[in-house]
This record gives sequence, C-alpha cells and structure tokens, in this order.
Amino acid sequence: MDKTSYFTIPKDVTHGRGYVYSLQYHIVWVTKYRKPIFVGAIEQDIKNYLLETLKSLDMDVLAMEIMPDHIHLLVDCKPQLRLSDAIKILKGNTARWLFLSHPEIKQQLWGGHLWNPSYFVATVSERTLEQVKSYIDNQKTK
Repeated sequence: MDKTSYFTIPKDVTHGRGYVYSLQYHIVWVTKYRKPIFVGAIEQDIKNYLLETLKSLDMDVLAMEIMPDHIHLLVDCKPQLRLSDAIKILKGNTARWLFLSHPEIKQQLWGGHLWNPSYFVATVSERTLEQVKSYIDNQKTK
C-alpha cells in the first residue's frame, strides 16, 4: 500500500490581537455503516477536497490519514473557529463533492448518506502531539 501521510510543522504559539494561542485537535469521523469507500482514486479525491476545505476554514493540517472507512485529522486552528461548525462543513462539502465526482458511491450506501452523524475530537497538548502524529502515521501498514 502506498503510504501518503500529510504532515506540517506546528507553530509553537500564535499571537492575535490581545491573546496568544496554540490549539490542535485530533478529529476522526467514519463512513455510514463503516463502508470501505475510500480506495483507489477516491482516496486521493477525498484528501484533495479536505485540504481545499481546511484551507478555506483557515485550519492548518498537521497530519492527515484517509482510511478506507474513516478519516483522521490533526489540525491547528484559531480560537474563533467553532469546531462543530467546521466539522459539519468538512463532512458536508466532502460528501457533496464526492457524490458529484463519483455517483457510484451513493449506491453503496443505504439512504445515500456518506458519513455517520457522529465524530470524535480531542485536544492535543505539546506532550501528546508527537504521539498523535505517530498514531495517525501508523494507521496504514506498508
């Protein structure tokens, strides 16, 4: 399997007007019924759609791994960003783009829904940043 993780170097702290912050989140969400949808060209397409949407939300990607039935993200973002809204946008945009680019996906899913409605999110401190990066990087075996 081709190992294509996405990594950038995190900033220590960022200065805003009247505040200083360093916010990293580990976000995971799964496909409906854990269907293995992201294989072949679809894996690269979902990665591209996510990167484009993350850029529009002004979120920096520290690590990303696309598994056949779920997605791992490690992101750095501003405190003004409402994370629940950002995740809703990420899931909605990627589903819409994938269904337009790959209409055959809809037939694999009962009801035509790509994502399970829930998600996992955890804050990441400096001590665990490398641990989370390592965990995401080791999701796929070579």
